[in-house]
Amino acid sequence: MIGRNGPRAISASTRGHFTGLLADWLARLPGNRYSRRVALLKVALPAIGGSLLLLVVAWPRVAPLFDRFRFAAIDLREARELRMINPRYVGTDRDGHPFVVTAAVGRQVPQRDDVMSLDQPVANLESHSGAKIVVTADTGVYQTQTQYLDAFGKVTVNHENGSTFVTSSARLDAANDAAEGHDPVEGHGPQGDIAAQGFRVIDKGDIVIFTGKSDLTLKSTKPEAQPAAAPPAAGVGVPAPVAQAAAQIEAKVEPKPTQPLHAKTKPAPNHAAKTPAHPKPAAKRSG
Repeated sequence: MIGRNGPRAISASTRGHFTGLLADWLARLPGNRYSRRVALLKVALPAIGGSLLLLVVAWPRVAPLFDRFRFAAIDLREARELRMINPRYVGTDRDGHPFVVTAAVGRQVPQRDDVMSLDQPVANLESHSGAKIVVTADTGVYQTQTQYLDAFGKVTVNHENGSTFVTSSARLDAANDAAEGHDPVEGHGPQGDIAAQGFRVIDKGDIVIFTGKSDLTLKSTKPEAQPAAAPPAAGVGVPAPVAQAAAQIEAKVEPKPTQPLHAKTKPAPNHAAKTPAHPKPAAKRSG
């Protein structure tokens, strides 16, 4: 008991001693208000200077202690919304085909638990015939309940057959493997190029309908005709005995002269009898 109460008695007496000294010092202050203020400053300023000097000397050792209690700044906007890195949504369509929707960053829309704002979304789908379809965009909004993905920016649809469609906005129905867009779209593929004012994907992703004014350029699938090969030269590729026999036959056959079709036939000579001339009378002799 003595050991416990001893420090308390010393502490109380020490505190009372300092209190008495402070009271005596205040009592000795002059009654004038200005003079009292000057006296207080004569004591306070040296005390503040000494405290600052001690703080400068002790700061290298005190600073690590403050770093331990330092808290990072919190953005209240990020605190109000759920932010995820590399979110991944997996599901199946009405026919049981799997689909996957991923993104670089996902943010939950305030007061909407089923709506997520996505940065650089990527949707991997499978059509009714089993073809793989990949849809990419700059930004998007995904509804987990309805499985709708509204894509914006550079929306690109890549089909397994090599066809690619590019537009500025589109809505993807992952549950039914369907999509539609009402902005201008350009398509490129093995069969040709197309430009239209919109598009629709129906029949579980197997049929694409282009709406509005459309321009189609088809690529020819018929192989180019190759030039006919020149006939082989005489004696080339023919066996020697056959060539020799043909030469002998050609030597025996003499070509017959032929009369050209445009030659004119000379008229046959006219052998008709001419009328005989009358004989002249004989000359008379004089006697």
